[in-house]
Amino acid sequence: MGQSISTRHLLAALILLPLMAALAFSGPVSAAELADVPVPGFVREKHTGDLPKIRQRKVLKALVTHSRTDFFLLNKRPRGLMYEMLREYEKHLNKGIRRETQKTRIVFVPVPFDQLIPELLEGRGDLAAALLTLTPEREKLVAFATKRTLIVNELVVSHKSVGEIKELKDLSGKKIFVLRGSSYAEHLRDLNKRFATQNIKPILIEEADSQLLTEDILELVNAGVIKLTVADDFKARLWAKILPEITVHENLKIKEDNLIGLAIRKDNPELKKDLEKFLDKVKKGTLLGNVLFKRYYENVHWIKNPISEKERKKLERYIELFRKYGQQHGFDYLAVAAQAYLESGLDHSKKSSRGAVGIMQLLPSTAADPNVGVPNIEEVENNIHAGVKYLAFLRDRYFSDPALTPDNRIAFTWAAYNAGPAKVRKMRQMAAKMGLDPNKWFHHVELAAGRIVGRETVKYVADIYKYYVAYSLVEKLTEKKVAAKKRRSQKPNR
Repeated sequence: MGQSISTRHLLAALILLPLMAALAFSGPVSAAELADVPVPGFVREKHTGDLPKIRQRKVLKALVTHSRTDFFLLNKRPRGLMYEMLREYEKHLNKGIRRETQKTRIVFVPVPFDQLIPELLEGRGDLAAALLTLTPEREKLVAFATKRTLIVNELVVSHKSVGEIKELKDLSGKKIFVLRGSSYAEHLRDLNKRFATQNIKPILIEEADSQLLTEDILELVNAGVIKLTVADDFKARLWAKILPEITVHENLKIKEDNLIGLAIRKDNPELKKDLEKFLDKVKKGTLLGNVLFKRYYENVHWIKNPISEKERKKLERYIELFRKYGQQHGFDYLAVAAQAYLESGLDHSKKSSRGAVGIMQLLPSTAADPNVGVPNIEEVENNIHAGVKYLAFLRDRYFSDPALTPDNRIAFTWAAYNAGPAKVRKMRQMAAKMGLDPNKWFHHVELAAGRIVGRETVKYVADIYKYYVAYSLVEKLTEKKVAAKKRRSQKPNR
């Protein structure tokens, strides 16, 4: 008679099989590697049990934001501050447990920032693994594992070109861009209420595009695209070490002495207690300190300011060509301009080591392909025409599925322009195996891209997106100015 399968081994098999299936594309996988793989498909199952239930199923699902600070893939391996922190928590969780089959593994589940708490409440994760500020609104929804040593101030951060700001009231009438759904926006609104009682003009609060995180906004401030933002003190100080054009205003605290912590459901007191025991060992200045941070970000090339006077003059030189061929092939001309800026800095004399030429950095062989068929790409107009036509070919041939939204269609098209359509197809296939949505680039296929081609294509699409945001902000501002002048001209003189 064959040997019976124990409940414990059956449970282990049920946990490991989906993970191994997700990794079938990459060959043999060690047991240790299983804990390192983001498997968002696992969150299809909802669990709301406390720590004993988590230990029973041997998996703790940590909701993380896919960002260059908290969680990302580098050389096909997970990295980031939250990743490092939770790997240490995993050791704490399994202290004294010797058998691998008895250990609880942490699975990382990337979600957009504004979905951390909703997904937690839905049971798609066991904790929201971001150092979230405790606010009255958040505490109505969730509990927090925190310690009194985990305190932050929310500081104003500006571009160095911004004039002197001595006190908070100097922010009156100024526009401040902040992370969407963040405590920064909540606390700026509170500040505006105080201003109103003193007859001070309010701060103009703009919550950034939902695809941008705090480090993206800080990078845009560094480039001069955005002038003012707010960030937690430790993040602002860390990024200030490698973003030379930002100023952290230590004296301008939008909110001070904020407790931060990891969010959990209110009916999980044992998980809360265990996390807080672990947090006793975590110091904000050590785990999130210089050594760990510089390990990832010391030698990074940052985006430039595409809307500085010098760069805008370059854009003006070619803007009508972007309009012409963008309209002809069904693209927002600003999206095309953003890609061109990333490719060449709008320098038509640029030539890559692979032989790509001109503003759109296109290979002559690509331009000569029957699907493009534009000759003489050494000429500016032909180069732009060929680049946009090739984009249209990629979009229409490989990404015409109606299930793709317009923003995902352009993101996949950019990715294919950079890595080739065959690799993007592999990325989408891998995303599906990982339980991700193969029809969504951000937070989904970009994770699979990291496993196939590293960070290059992920950064390529993200940077174009930032330039696109920058150009769109300028266009919106210009439209407002034109409208204001028109309204003014229509008023009768007094």
